[in-house]
Amino acid sequence: MNIQIFGKSKCFDTKKAERYFKERRIKFQSIDLLRYGMSRGEFQSVKSAVGLEAMMDTNAKDAEILKYLASDAAREEKLLENPAFIKTPIVRNGKKATVGYCPDVWKDWE
Repeated sequence: MNIQIFGKSKCFDTKKAERYFKERRIKFQSIDLLRYGMSRGEFQSVKSAVGLEAMMDTNAKDAEILKYLASDAAREEKLLENPAFIKTPIVRNGKKATVGYCPDVWKDWE
């Protein structure tokens, strides 16, 4: 298992996700989304697993701009340039991915 957790340092669900894997002694790589962002390839991999809508954090400050963008491609660009608009945590295991706290899905990965 090759787990990556993309999160924000102040995100409660990100901390819960990290604790979930620590408690089960499953190694993971933690990536600060606001500091390092996501590569286009990582973004596309997650998008193909969960869909673009699931990745958008509509509660983020100034995120209402996403509603007014004309195309999904424009929304993708905005998410890539401003990772604060991406909902966290994003947990990846190869081609599989989840957005949010999803222990029911993760237990099937073990």
